[in-house]
Amino acid sequence: MSSVVAKPHRLIVLLAALVAFGPLSIDMYLPSLPLIAQDLGAPEAQIQLTISVFLAGLCAGMLLYGPLSDRFGRRRLLLGGIALYLVATVGCILASKAEQLVFWRLFQALGGAGASVLARAIVRDLFPLNDAARVLSLMHLVTMIATLIAPLLGSWLMMFDGWRAIFVALLAFAGVCLLASAWKIPETHPADARGASVAAVFRAYGQIALQPQALGYILCMGLSFGGMFAFITASPFVYIEHFGVSPQGYAWLFSLNIGGIIVATLLNARLVTRLGTQRMLVCGASIAALSGIALALLGGSGTGGLPAVVICLLFYVSVTGLLGANSVASLLSRYPKQAGAAAGLAVAGQFGLGTACSALVGALHDGSPLPMSLLIGVTGVGCLLALLLTRQGRPAASAQ
Repeated sequence: MSSVVAKPHRLIVLLAALVAFGPLSIDMYLPSLPLIAQDLGAPEAQIQLTISVFLAGLCAGMLLYGPLSDRFGRRRLLLGGIALYLVATVGCILASKAEQLVFWRLFQALGGAGASVLARAIVRDLFPLNDAARVLSLMHLVTMIATLIAPLLGSWLMMFDGWRAIFVALLAFAGVCLLASAWKIPETHPADARGASVAAVFRAYGQIALQPQALGYILCMGLSFGGMFAFITASPFVYIEHFGVSPQGYAWLFSLNIGGIIVATLLNARLVTRLGTQRMLVCGASIAALSGIALALLGGSGTGGLPAVVICLLFYVSVTGLLGANSVASLLSRYPKQAGAAAGLAVAGQFGLGTACSALVGALHDGSPLPMSLLIGVTGVGCLLALLLTRQGRPAASAQ
């Protein structure tokens, strides 16, 4: 553990808030997507693009922040990223056209990426493997509690003062995080542990990506996340327009999934030190595969209606946090000296697959649950198959 922070557990809530930048920036305004399309006079597909662009920006930003933090340290990049997020959020508030909103959402994501990836790298700086898996689970729990109320808060803000009020709330959240980070988070990556050059730390991407075990962890968490973002992108239109659910009802149904994540994450935090990350990954990936297959069969055919879709999604989405926490902890344990690059590659891969699935389900949008159901079925099975790669080659302890 770094000697820089005497009591690192006190940072968990703040680090969780930093990880929450991405989810909050998406979940809070989901109920308002149809209203934004109407207000800006844009087709639904173009407004769905604001999610895909945000995910793409997160992916690109994480690929930059991770290795740069291995070379230059975490703190300055973290504060700079949050500052960029603040500026871009003001742009979102002032947007009068869909194209402007898409543009500013990209830069909002590029700023938020710093908070998301560097919070995970800071955990690796401060905690050993088993503790890191537990801390990441607890961070995810705190994040999900915040995310639980995000769609509800977004729907209430939308009713009170329109969809722009949602971005005003995000502006306030980022401002508080910037002040708290500047006050509480010191530099956790000392100069004597940093890479020799920028080129060297970026070469770490190739070294990591060519390892089957690393690729397995990245695909496991990335595919499960991709399925979740297929749900996030399509569900407002499937629930509200296809099944006739109200925006407030949609917010409650969405929050049900977050509640499932909280339960699964609490179980993971209690069991991971006893059962190990690999067993928890197998359990979570099996649930993702079975629920994905069930959704493809039931949701795709229309059997069971809304209840069947809601139940299958509840099981699938619930294990995404468990899979992410254990995959990241396992990956970072293999590359302690390249934690920034490893975290950047993992989370960028996660959001990259999220972007692809979000864009694909938007392109296939036909107003029915079929595209979403089939895509989640594929990602669930792929998540389980990806774990086979983690069993190849040398054990994790032998990696750098």
